[in-house]
Amino acid sequence: MAIVSEASPLHCYDIKSADLSLVALLLKTSDIALVSQALSQQLSENPGFFDNDPLVIDVSGLSDDLKASSLDLANLLKILRVHGLVPIAIKGAQSNLLAVALGMGLVDASDARIRRSMPVAEPSAVPPSTVDLRPLGAMVIDKPLRSGQQVYAKGCDLVVLAMVNPGAEVIADGSIHIYGTLRGKAIAGARGNINAMIFAQSMAPELISIAGVYQTSENPLSSEVLGLPAQVFLQSDADGDKLLIKPLKP
Repeated sequence: MAIVSEASPLHCYDIKSADLSLVALLLKTSDIALVSQALSQQLSENPGFFDNDPLVIDVSGLSDDLKASSLDLANLLKILRVHGLVPIAIKGAQSNLLAVALGMGLVDASDARIRRSMPVAEPSAVPPSTVDLRPLGAMVIDKPLRSGQQVYAKGCDLVVLAMVNPGAEVIADGSIHIYGTLRGKAIAGARGNINAMIFAQSMAPELISIAGVYQTSENPLSSEVLGLPAQVFLQSDADGDKLLIKPLKP
């Protein structure tokens, strides 16, 4: 004898809004072989950087002709998956390419906002009060980092208790704290965490970057932070995203 449940089927699930951290591939060429070569080279220097990260393919920078006829989307998807990326959406596609993308299971992300690097403003503002400083956990390095060494704190903050020498590189998905001199490269928010920050007891970097917005030593730091305790954070306004560097006061 069959038993029929009297429970309403409407109670078997809930639909909620959700936040998903995405990375974006901003294509500058339709030459997929060149893209594959560049990805292989980048990831040989930093293996395991991508770990099934969801990805938006942004073709806004390609001409309409390239978008419609020259982009081998099927091959691109295959290459991205080989490198640990999971394409889920496309941005900037015109009707023909969009139809192909939808047929391959991608969604239309025309309204997605992609963060782009831009020139850095001089430090002038106070860090936003809404910055989320909840700890992600931390990797701790207690020895100086020499030229050619690279440390990546995946999914957490990075704490360095010594100097980061020129030619060394420290990377973190969260914030970077250096209790010594920063003379090499520091890349915080490597997977797009806009709330990440960089702190150093002596700020004299070759490069600093947060969520893809960067500044190099070609754009010198001001005298109020160069070689002194300082913090770096990202500020977003109507003009875009800017790195701000402020002194750390006792």
